[in-house]
Amino acid sequence: MADGRIHLGTSSFTATGWEGSFYPRGLKSADYLSYYAEHFDSVEVDSTFYACPSEKTVRRWNARTPENFIFCVKVPQTITHEKVLIDCDAEWEEFLDTMGILQQKLGPIVFQFPFFSRSLFRDREPFLQRLVSFLERLPKDLKFAIELRNKDWLDGDLASVLAQFGVALVLQDRSWMADPLTFKFDPITAGFTYIRWLGNRKEIEAMVQTWEKVVVDRDEELTSWVDFVFRAIEQGKAVYAYANNHYQGHGPATIRKFVELWRGKGFPEIERKVATKRPIVDVQQHLFE
Repeated sequence: MADGRIHLGTSSFTATGWEGSFYPRGLKSADYLSYYAEHFDSVEVDSTFYACPSEKTVRRWNARTPENFIFCVKVPQTITHEKVLIDCDAEWEEFLDTMGILQQKLGPIVFQFPFFSRSLFRDREPFLQRLVSFLERLPKDLKFAIELRNKDWLDGDLASVLAQFGVALVLQDRSWMADPLTFKFDPITAGFTYIRWLGNRKEIEAMVQTWEKVVVDRDEELTSWVDFVFRAIEQGKAVYAYANNHYQGHGPATIRKFVELWRGKGFPEIERKVATKRPIVDVQQHLFE
């Protein structure tokens, strides 16, 4: 159901360089998620892409976050990359059951597909046939989003298929993908939209290896995204948007800049329902102040 709210966060809640730039020095790693939830109401969990986590791990996530916190999770690569939606019922059932522990905290579930070569799919149609067959079996009470890396597959026909099932198209701000803000079709295919600020991984990793500060100026791009997000919520669409460290060098700072640019436009305050913040240490600024 559309709610017109904006959920901002980062891709993962830990990274090399965050201690002292986001997390207070000396904070125990076991307390990172709780501290993160004092500043954001949502996170994109990257670790689920590599394997389905244990029930114990997910229960720990649940216990360390407030009731209104949102976890967006990636589908394990066994399903999206290795089996590509075929003969994966057991893995899919295990993943859904495990994520179900989060209950109301479970946000969009993201299928992050790889770039598909012609050796696997001669063109988009065989993939779409396989995808539709899978989408037809998705639970109706959960949110799903699809990320594709074959940029020539992104068009109005694909959008129509996703809209038929109420599945969001992931909008990627990535160096080698088409700019979603220039699409000739409506990229919002569900009651919500899902944005990933990813940048140029190869370029930024040649500059830095730790993620404690901004090294790439993205004000122009983020200003355009501010306008896009405002239009989306004006339409009653919820927005889930996540900053990767590779976008600018420090995911939390990207969110801080987005909020700064949002306020600079005079748009209504972004509603935030986060846990009560602890006193801010010298190295850390309020992300929304």
